[in-house]
Amino acid sequence: MKMKNKQIKLKEYSYLFIGDKDEGKHKAVSEQTFDELEAFVLRNSDTVQFLKIGQNKRHKFIQAQNYVGVIQTKDGTTIEILPKISNLKSDKDESGKTIKSKDDKSKEILIRMLKTLKKSPFKHFNMAHLKSTKMPLLEIFITMFLDELNKLIQRGIKSDYITKEENLQYLKGKLKINDQIKRNYIHKERFFVEYQEFLSDRVENRLIKTTLLYLYKKSRSNRNQQRIREFLFIFDEISECKDVKVGFSKVRLDRQMKDYEQVLLWCRTFLLENSFSPYKGNDVAFALLFDMNLLFESYVYDYLRRKGEFESITAQDKTHHLAYHEGKGRFKLKPDIVINDGAIIADTKWKILSEDKTHQGVSQDDMYQLYAYGTKYQKCKDLYLIYPLDKVATDEGRHYHYFDGKTCTANQGLSLQVLFFDVAQDFKVYDFELPSDYDKNK
Repeated sequence: MKMKNKQIKLKEYSYLFIGDKDEGKHKAVSEQTFDELEAFVLRNSDTVQFLKIGQNKRHKFIQAQNYVGVIQTKDGTTIEILPKISNLKSDKDESGKTIKSKDDKSKEILIRMLKTLKKSPFKHFNMAHLKSTKMPLLEIFITMFLDELNKLIQRGIKSDYITKEENLQYLKGKLKINDQIKRNYIHKERFFVEYQEFLSDRVENRLIKTTLLYLYKKSRSNRNQQRIREFLFIFDEISECKDVKVGFSKVRLDRQMKDYEQVLLWCRTFLLENSFSPYKGNDVAFALLFDMNLLFESYVYDYLRRKGEFESITAQDKTHHLAYHEGKGRFKLKPDIVINDGAIIADTKWKILSEDKTHQGVSQDDMYQLYAYGTKYQKCKDLYLIYPLDKVATDEGRHYHYFDGKTCTANQGLSLQVLFFDVAQDFKVYDFELPSDYDKNK
């Protein structure tokens, strides 16, 4: 079955099925696309669940989980998985025409969250330069890379002394005696030599050219393809990198090459496409996926780091272990956010609470986990579970106490509060205040 639409938008927890007509938020794909995705899921199911295979009364399906990003199958279908943000509304003009859809806004939020990731190429991207979020996510990523490359080219492509070995008719550089004997035993008029030339054909530029060639095949945008052709003309005398892993191991980002840092981060993202969420196999042509749990954690931490007035704040603190054996720590504790040396501890959870679930969906495992943090960090008095804002967020009854007033321990009074972070706002929060002037010695 041949599908007319090769660009598919999917939200978290919506699914794909074999068919020729979409069913609301659930999308129809060809049998070939479905089979490739199913093979991708099965190959990685023992390590990570990017997608989930299921069956209902109507059909077999592949459901998106909490991983967002882009998957491109070998038949050319591009599947864009966007975060599910329940409180989004489309923007409309006075006539009621949609100016910006909920999908477009969801894509903007995803890019804002990506910008907070450490050691990622998204960090320095200027959102104002993005002309339209109506572009497919992959084309947005390609545009980001090309914009960074354009800045690099304006500053100038770097050259280096490149070692070359050739069999010449004249002596140049250093004569390689052993190779001369082997290769020129008969041809005495030739010289097998090693010499250096100051060329732009260095490993960093080879990786950039390799990325351009790779993206030219992936892009479906005429504009991006045109820009890639223009850049390839500039890199015409530079060779392609045959082994990208070896190439990246030879990269030197010293002071002279500092301008290359962002561009090479993009090259690594595309050429080693599983660097954010590693996956196995080549069942799909391309996949760049991000764990929403990690993105949400990064986003909240970045907000608190920039807006909070704390004495200290760290992410993924590794100070304590849950248990010890023969004097060595076991089962390392890694709370998402530790403030003021452990006086305040917060953990982020990318999931929607529901009034239909026990304790509105706050899990017992999460409560145990926060309790472990609170007891190991001796200064801790306040614990926070932070969820994305949803329609049930205004309800009361989200403040828990671990002690009933009768138990006497060092941590008597330890409490946990559920807070909600509004990712739909540009670093604004709803019902989200951590004490900035917290007395860490209380």
